[in-house]
Amino acid sequence: MKRKTSDSTEAFREAMIKSDQPYRDLALAEKRWDTQELARDFEVIGFLAPFVAVRRKADGVKGSLEFTHSPRWYFNFVEDSR
Repeated sequence: MKRKTSDSTEAFREAMIKSDQPYRDLALAEKRWDTQELARDFEVIGFLAPFVAVRRKADGVKGSLEFTHSPRWYFNFVEDSR
């Protein structure tokens, strides 16, 4: 049996999705990637909707992108500050 791990961001992420926040953020995004462009420019490390953890292929920098479900767009790259 698989154990569920605690996720302190779950309520926040759920509220973002329910309020359509990712679509509002997309409307303001300066740069966006479709799925093919994402695969070209980033290595995907993991998903926690509406975010995806990535490593930028050009320089190996880790970060995150926000995404919308349909249509699928990735946007607002933020470098990991750690």
